[in-house]
Amino acid sequence: MSNKYDYLLSRKGATRTADVPADVLDALNCGVISTVNLTEWLMVDNLKLLQHVLKAAKREALYKPAADAVATLKKPTTNSVQQTIGTELRKAAGKDAATLYTQLATHQADSVRCWAAYFAGTDHSTTLAQKLHTITPLAADPHFGVREVTWLATRPAIAAELATALQLLSAWSQSEDANIRRFASESTRPRGVWCAHINELKENPAQALHLLEPLRSDTSEYVRNSVANWLNDAAKTQPQWVQQVCKRWLKESPVKETQLIVKRALRSL
Repeated sequence: MSNKYDYLLSRKGATRTADVPADVLDALNCGVISTVNLTEWLMVDNLKLLQHVLKAAKREALYKPAADAVATLKKPTTNSVQQTIGTELRKAAGKDAATLYTQLATHQADSVRCWAAYFAGTDHSTTLAQKLHTITPLAADPHFGVREVTWLATRPAIAAELATALQLLSAWSQSEDANIRRFASESTRPRGVWCAHINELKENPAQALHLLEPLRSDTSEYVRNSVANWLNDAAKTQPQWVQQVCKRWLKESPVKETQLIVKRALRSL
């Protein structure tokens, strides 16, 4: 990273979009720093960022297809713009897609890694197992935004092949990495946030219980909140099942971590 922007690395980040300093916004749009909160993430001009990224990679020809696709969005949001850019870059890259993906997935700017998540998640030429293998580093990414976008980008494929996904993700829920464990839970929530519901899990959440069992007393609050929210989702349609699971967990695992999950899981009942 250029020393020119080193002084920005320790910033806390503005809480309002109007308060994001011009130098911070310029650095974000140039792709030389990452966002530090949601406010900054929403302020990034992804098309300006795309110009800088493609110029540095000597791939300027890929800009127009992505920009044209973004221009067709009726209600462009940060999520929809990032999804469009990631999808269009994959289509335009052709035989060079694997190399471009690596460049995006390892870029220093978190927004660029978000493009990579959609790049891989919308690739219908790969199997679900291949997708999950490809996006593993992004699911474990140190940046909160990249992790959220990664499960959002992969969830449609997970929902489309639910039985296979639940089998593949069983190993993820036992990972040593808390971010990977959290992905297993968050990506399969029956309802979730900012995403389509998974009706099979709304009606029969028990089929995913093997993913949640290893997490019932997880040491990470990040994981525990996801598990609790998973159960709270299921309680909207299968309240008795959730109550039974929580009762059993409290009996079999009478520790603070389990108690916290259960309290949060049952908050709507």
